[in-house]
Amino acid sequence: MLTKLGVLVDGHGKMPDVVLYYPEKKWLLLVESVTSHGPVDGKRHGELSCLFAGSIAGLVFVTAFPSRPVMTRYLSDIAWETEVWCADAPSHLIHFDGERFLGPYA
Repeated sequence: MLTKLGVLVDGHGKMPDVVLYYPEKKWLLLVESVTSHGPVDGKRHGELSCLFAGSIAGLVFVTAFPSRPVMTRYLSDIAWETEVWCADAPSHLIHFDGERFLGPYA
């Protein structure tokens, strides 16, 4: 599926923990679990942007946390124009700035 969306998967590239395709919006959600490698910070945002640069789908960057108290330890590291999801409030997202609530940025 990633190949159809223009993404060339490099065996040495640092793939996100989870990649979800949202076909109705034509978005790829790139999800990092904070418990594996930390949040989507500025550096990770850049790495993922390069890794998925060929994508014809819009990119949405998400950091997943087990809880909001855990999230508070990483607030200063979370990159702008990303989303945060917490397992203790699964029906909600926290948006970090930008022009829109949810969606890819050009």
